[in-house]
Amino acid sequence: MRTAEEMHHGSASDVVPVFFLSDSTGISAETMGNALLIQFPDLRFDRTVIPFISTVEEARDVVARLDRAMDESPRTPLVFTTAASDAVRLELRRTRCPVIDFFDLHMGSVESILQTRGVRLPARLHGVGDIQRYNSRMQAIEYTIEHDDGQRVRGLEKADVILVAPSRCGKTPTSMYLALQHGLFVANYPIVDDDLDHPELPRPVRHLRERCFGLITSPQRLAAVRQERRPDSRYASLEQCTFELRRTAEMFQRHGLPVVDSSTKSVEEISTIILQRLKTMNSLPTPSPVPPHVPTPPRSTPRSRP
Repeated sequence: MRTAEEMHHGSASDVVPVFFLSDSTGISAETMGNALLIQFPDLRFDRTVIPFISTVEEARDVVARLDRAMDESPRTPLVFTTAASDAVRLELRRTRCPVIDFFDLHMGSVESILQTRGVRLPARLHGVGDIQRYNSRMQAIEYTIEHDDGQRVRGLEKADVILVAPSRCGKTPTSMYLALQHGLFVANYPIVDDDLDHPELPRPVRHLRERCFGLITSPQRLAAVRQERRPDSRYASLEQCTFELRRTAEMFQRHGLPVVDSSTKSVEEISTIILQRLKTMNSLPTPSPVPPHVPTPPRSTPRSRP
């Protein structure tokens, strides 16, 4: 199905059909395929994920669907697959569509280097074969949900990472991504008007400064996001957003918090920066906070948010 953006910017003849095929979840095919497609920003793509192709019969049905797309689409469809099963993979390659087979492209080289043949079974990457790792990841997700947006402050000492930011700067999606993909216990805590009255970190996270990461964005971006939530409110005004971000940046700088700008970065990019910084922080002594005698910058707007 075409997106509204595609319908707005061009006709169906401008859209390239793209299929991501897998005998597992399709996450790998989609991730690797999109890593290539993002290099073509001037083209529009109609993406379809077809996961769990587990039998030759199912593969034949998919081939029929692909061939129909080949006949009906003005643009040649593009197919990415990571099917591990030899039988399924060979059947999928019968389609008349061009196929990028990530598994076949690289598996032979890996087997040659390791001098042994892989088992070539699906569901290895995203399955639950490693029960201990899977359970740990589920515990991380549960913890992160419980400690979203300052809902719960008990147990903050267990957090691997605490994201601190004003409302709508990307705390929740980043927290969930770090928990789901990397098994980290992540809490996030909102900075509200009362916290901007003084230069200290919010009290519940003040003693955990070494685990805190600050998120900021641009005032324009924040105002646009908040406008969707509370149209024409003071909360969404450019003046309020500018004030909150300025005071928050001063707070982060005062306490030496690492900061990530979320205005132009994806959740994956933000998470990668945080992970890399964690590695660096674990190998370096914790920086000292700014001495308490540093003067507090004057306030320029009211403190309360409706």
